Amino acid sequence: MTAAYDLTSDFDEAKAEAFAGRLVGALGDAALALMTSLGHRLSLFDTMNENPGATSIELAERANLSERYVREWLGVMVTSGVVSYAPASRTYDLPPEHAAFLTRAASPNNIAVTSQFIGVAAGVEEEMLARFRDGDGLHYHHFDRFHEVMAEDSAQSVVAALEDVILPCVPGLSERLSEGIEVLDVGCGGGRAMLQLARAFPASKFTGIDLCAEAYAQTQEQARRDGVANLSFRALDLSRHETLGAFDLITAFDAVHDQKDPLGLIFAVRKSLKPGGIFLMQDIGGSRDLENNIGDPFAPLLYTISCMHCTPISIGQGGPGLGAMWGVETAEEYLATAGFSQVETLRLPHDPVNAYFIARPSQGKER
Repeated sequence: MTAAYDLTSDFDEAKAEAFAGRLVGALGDAALALMTSLGHRLSLFDTMNENPGATSIELAERANLSERYVREWLGVMVTSGVVSYAPASRTYDLPPEHAAFLTRAASPNNIAVTSQFIGVAAGVEEEMLARFRDGDGLHYHHFDRFHEVMAEDSAQSVVAALEDVILPCVPGLSERLSEGIEVLDVGCGGGRAMLQLARAFPASKFTGIDLCAEAYAQTQEQARRDGVANLSFRALDLSRHETLGAFDLITAFDAVHDQKDPLGLIFAVRKSLKPGGIFLMQDIGGSRDLENNIGDPFAPLLYTISCMHCTPISIGQGGPGLGAMWGVETAEEYLATAGFSQVETLRLPHDPVNAYFIARPSQGKER
């Protein structure tokens, strides 16, 4: 019987042991990520932060949860080094240094929000087994909580930084918004960015477009309840339109690479800008060249989300399946091809994952 590997003199036992240890660690980290998502959704980290030195019974009572399950969850957190435990009193503590990345009060630094993508990806594992074999894609209805999780994650990376960090990257933009301009957000998802801007700049008019009306339904209802009259949404297949209207500012937040026709969308954006208009695009800041992403601590997660969501969603629409790691290089090339002669690519201190593109068109360039 032939061994699965060749135990020759070149076999490095120390390397093999180190790799086995890494895999064991990965299993533990995967378990921690799943339980972190659960803890976030149940507000357990928030409850612990507000109740230091509590027992599992006390935590369960204050969170209105079953003590037996809370105790088992705490077992994961203690053995993972996230929560400290005092055996004598059977009490638990969430160190403030850990709470700074796990509680809602820690936003926009709450990594527990991002941990939810692991469960979202795992939810389509059976579908993806088939997709690996037939090469077909997926559709948004295959994902149970994608829109909800994406909206919460974007609220940290984009919405929270819009007024103080992102808009100032374009000199004079905040002043123009205060005076009153027309703004469009393509692939608006949950629509929270447009809602915040609509509240902050009542003289401007904001429109959000997305393929799925259910993505922005809650925000649309919130705007109606709050009497925000300068915001509207509409469901639209962006691949079917060469122009989307006439706007002074068009934004796209983590949306272009998922499209059926990403380059076609960028052409449509350019054709939909008024003279002097600006396209502000945020997308994943990785490289299209794999070797450039080695060592990036976010790369494994980004490639996983790309494999389990971004790529099959594009393919499911008949698109090219660029994936989340289409790369800053490709984004810049697409912008130039579509007629944006002035493109500034920025990395912002608050956001280590994404790149921000400020694009201004040349006049008269047609596809």
